[in-house]
This record gives sequence, structure tokens and C-alpha cells, in this order.
Amino acid sequence: MFQITLTASDPDMACRYEQALEACGALSVTLSDAADQPLLEPGPGETPIWQQVVVTGLFDGQPESTQVGQRILDTLATDGLTPKLNVETVPERDWVRAWMDDFKPMQFGDRLWICPSEYQPPEADAVNIMLDPGLAFGTGTHPTTALCLRWLDAHAPAGQQVIDYGSGSGVLAIATLLLGATRVVAVDNDPQALQASQDNAERNHVVERLQVCAPDTLPAQQVDLVIANILAGPLQQLAPVLSALLKPGGQLVLSGILIEQQEAVEQAYADTIEWLAVSEEQGWICLEGKRKVI
Repeated sequence: MFQITLTASDPDMACRYEQALEACGALSVTLSDAADQPLLEPGPGETPIWQQVVVTGLFDGQPESTQVGQRILDTLATDGLTPKLNVETVPERDWVRAWMDDFKPMQFGDRLWICPSEYQPPEADAVNIMLDPGLAFGTGTHPTTALCLRWLDAHAPAGQQVIDYGSGSGVLAIATLLLGATRVVAVDNDPQALQASQDNAERNHVVERLQVCAPDTLPAQQVDLVIANILAGPLQQLAPVLSALLKPGGQLVLSGILIEQQEAVEQAYADTIEWLAVSEEQGWICLEGKRKVI
């Protein structure tokens, strides 16, 4: 096991660091005060955070820390961030088991649940995703994933062809399949994430309708729905790619975006996407749009 620590000079940067660590496979991410700053009682709806924040991600021993560190730097570079990383080895223990002690069934919307293996689904007739914490990002605990799951619950993609771009654990792909999608392609540049998507789909009995692939092997096609829960920088760079994957009138759902990044992301898709709605949680937003019919 090893941990990678970054020091952020403001809360916005801390949020970017947190999601980058999670996107690169952190088993857990913790935030702590870098400057011994006291926090006053927050106002209604406010989330308190220090002005200078130490962000620490815990990682499994495989792959090597240097590889993970470089992936984090590459991810943050798309947002123009070039932080210094501190890497430390930590004693082995069952960190996933420790996390499981606090990982309980979670509901998203009216009928969608994520349930760890040691629990019986609270509602047997609901749409239950059986999922345990693992090495790939996406268990529903982060606001960006929660926003996507709630959107899917409210807009069940029954009968649709779907692409989950940046699939991580495959939780969004599995949700779309359990909600009636006929076929889903899970795309990720991390082989570990693709394997996690495959394994979790098997566990949820939807693997026969799932295809996993890396971005460079994604077949040329157009689908009814593209959903992408990644960082704002890559979302802007991928605008031509994601737009081209949609049928005219097809739906696009983007998450992993901070509130202040909304305008830049929307502008990147302005030529092809008509934006319809936005939802927000803890400073993160989810954008819903459709491809223009020209």
C-alpha cells in the first residue's frame, strides 16, 4: 500500500485534487487542514473547508506508485495544474474491509439502490446494483456519480443504446442496463477499470449486454445516450468525440464538473449540443443536453 499527498492552496484546487485521486484508483481520499485554520459554524447548505488543504489518496500496491503518480499529474495537467506529489509507503491492512464497515446501501432517486454484498437489498423490488468498493472509481459515494445515478433513475434509458465514457467501476453502465438499456459500451483508458466493469456486470447478470473497450478501440457508431463522469478538462477536449457518438436528438449527460466550470464546458459543445438542464450537489454539477438536429 502507498499514499499520495498533494497540498492545495484553495478549496477549488482541493476539489480538483480529490477527484483526480479518485479517478486514478484511490481506495479512499481524505482532506485535512494544512495551516491549522479554525472553522466556524457553517451556514445552511454550506460545506466547510480550509483555505489550505492536504489531500491524501490511499492506493493498492499494484500498479507501482510512480505509474499512479504520473497518471495523476497527467490528469491534473488538463486543468493546467502542476502540483508536487509526496509518495509514502503505508503498512498493509485490509483497507477495503475497513471501508466496507461504513459502506451501506444507498438510494438514488425513487427506485435505484447500490448495495454491498454483505447486505440484503432494503427494497427487494427496487433496481438493485450489487457493488463493493474496489480499485476502480465509482461506488456512488462521490457527488458526481450520485448526480448521474439520480438522472438515470429519473430518465430510465429503456430500449436505448448507451455509451458510458470513463466507466470506472461500471456502476453507471450497470445502472443503465438494469433500467432497460438494450446495449451499453463501457469505455475507459485504464485496463483495471475495464476489468472491474466486466466483473461487476457479471455479478449483476447484465454482462451479455455490455461491451468494454479502450477509447482507441471504440467502434464507430452513434447511440441514443452518452454519459461521461470525468473531469472538466477532458470533457472539453472530448467534445468532438462525444458529440459525434450521438444520434441527432440523442442525449448527453456530463458530470465531474465544478459549478464555476459550467460555462467553459457548455461552450466546448455549443456547436452540436442544446443544453436542457443542470443539477447540483456539493459544488458539483451534472449537465443534460441533446444533440442538435441540423
